[in-house]
Amino acid sequence: MPTPPAADAIRYPFGDTTPSLGESVELGPGVRWLRMGLPFALNHINLWLLEDTLDGVRGWTLVDCGIDSAPTRAAWEQVFATQLRGLPVLRVVVTHMHPDHVGLAHWLTARWNCLLWMSATDYAISCMAARGCIAIGGELMAAHFAAHGLADPDTLAAIRKRTDYYTGLVPAMPTRFVRLQDGDVLRIGTRDWRCVAGYGHAPEHISLHCEKDALFIAGDMLLPRISTNISVNDNEPLSNPLQQFLDSLARFATLLTEDTLVLPSHGLPFRGALARITQLQQHHRERLAEVVAACATPQTAADLLPVLFKRTLDVHQMTFAMGESIAHLHKLWFDGQLRRVVDDGVYRFVR
Repeated sequence: MPTPPAADAIRYPFGDTTPSLGESVELGPGVRWLRMGLPFALNHINLWLLEDTLDGVRGWTLVDCGIDSAPTRAAWEQVFATQLRGLPVLRVVVTHMHPDHVGLAHWLTARWNCLLWMSATDYAISCMAARGCIAIGGELMAAHFAAHGLADPDTLAAIRKRTDYYTGLVPAMPTRFVRLQDGDVLRIGTRDWRCVAGYGHAPEHISLHCEKDALFIAGDMLLPRISTNISVNDNEPLSNPLQQFLDSLARFATLLTEDTLVLPSHGLPFRGALARITQLQQHHRERLAEVVAACATPQTAADLLPVLFKRTLDVHQMTFAMGESIAHLHKLWFDGQLRRVVDDGVYRFVR
């Protein structure tokens, strides 16, 4: 969902510089920035190399992985050959369970004989999804969106066919991991990084905060120019993720400062975290007000797509958009501002 342009308070200390594929950019002592491609409208993910020493061995901690694809593996091999100064990868930290973050965790940990570090919730769901024990897409997702008013037969048919979306990008998961929890402190190199759990975007997203050096590896919880996708999914149909996300933003505002260098998974590293949090809070307040106004008459989530999204959506974007529309309706429903009624198996919301 688009948000207003970044205000002057949001600053990009490295300008428009981005690392070339297979290369890295040094952001500070012991912190390097990588970028891998994605086959979506959002065409990249940022990954991070942190200098580390583990059990007396010098090397690197990787943060996030990219999807499992031949180009991404090739880019990593170039990184290994040219960016690590001959030192090994000691561990792989993954912020959350989405394919662009965890897709190559199985390959990277096997390649370097190291462990995955991740929240238990996201690890478990990743394992279940990669093994096909829970569906990400397919018939269940199509039925979920149909119950919220999506009626276009071509779109529904395309969603039904997306049965291998997750398994195609995350074909396997490591069989062992180290659990990360909110408040844990990881000693990585010369820095202490505190794990900060965030909710709404993923079940138990872990960001990393080094307060001493004012660094925040945000994952997808705090992005500079786009708003994080917040969706109600078919496997948790009565969830209230937007409230969880807004609660997480409020907590981040107590931890970060305007001088914190935020390292996001998409977009450019930036300073101005509090300004960006304020923007995102205002953005969702405005969208919620638009939804309340539209619900003077009964509305489905599909009815509200033109209210919340002003651009043409492909099938991939449509799944995110429907999830977001339901999330906004659910927050208002849980808050008591809307009522939910069922008519012919379709949910509608009204004031």
